Amino acid sequence: MHRSAPRLSRILACAAVPVMLVVAGCSSDSGDAKDSGSSSAPSTKKAEPTVEPAKFSALPDACSSISKKTIEDLVPKAKTKGGTPDKSSDTESRGGCAWNGLDDNGVKGSQYRWLDVGFTRFESDQSLGSGAKRATDEYTKQVAKAQATEGAEKPSAKPATGLGEQATSVTYGLSKSDEDFEYARIVARTGNVVVSVTYNGAGFAGAKTPSAADILKGAQKAAEEAVSAVGADDDDAKGSTVSPSPKSSSKTTAKPSAKTADKPSTKTTSKTTRKATAKTAG
Repeated sequence: MHRSAPRLSRILACAAVPVMLVVAGCSSDSGDAKDSGSSSAPSTKKAEPTVEPAKFSALPDACSSISKKTIEDLVPKAKTKGGTPDKSSDTESRGGCAWNGLDDNGVKGSQYRWLDVGFTRFESDQSLGSGAKRATDEYTKQVAKAQATEGAEKPSAKPATGLGEQATSVTYGLSKSDEDFEYARIVARTGNVVVSVTYNGAGFAGAKTPSAADILKGAQKAAEEAVSAVGADDDDAKGSTVSPSPKSSSKTTAKPSAKTADKPSTKTTSKTTRKATAKTAG
């Protein structure tokens, strides 16, 4: 009996250990439950920043973007005065037109001119960026491409003013078909649209090659008109919704003339006259 008592105490002590562990485990689980409960609250996820909407939703008609007068000045004897439009499967994003002509002066030689204009429009895209940013990237590429024209002699790039948000003119000489050509290319960006104008010329059959300054001047004139054409349709649409002019409004709301308002009716006058006559006769 005396030996069994210590043994029983040891058994009870060992049995108590798992119970403590279980209690400790429950306490730990309780803490985890609280932590998990706090993390299950709705998260405040930051909304992705929205890109700036594209400024222009359409492109102008390329062949109408340059005035007829300018075409006559820059491309004498143009084969197609209305221009030859580029073939494009997406006219809302790309468009272009070209003119060329040979002014033949017989034994005095001939002057050849070429002019083309191109438009590229970009939409704003959440993953690609705003239309203006995408157009800026395209603008940079086109300027670099113009400077890297194969065979270009003395290429020179300079900022061009008064043409959209940014513009660059690239001039160079180029020999082809045994003739010396002068080139001027202007690349400009306005909003989400890139405008490119290329103008070149050469003297044939002994005629003098046009000066680089004249070619650049012609390219600038055409570029000004092309850039101005971007968004012109939108402006016209907004203008058509303007309320009538004060002149028109005053005409529709005009009061009767004093002559009409002051003139008594024939019926009233006759009635008054009869009463007066009857009274006098009585």
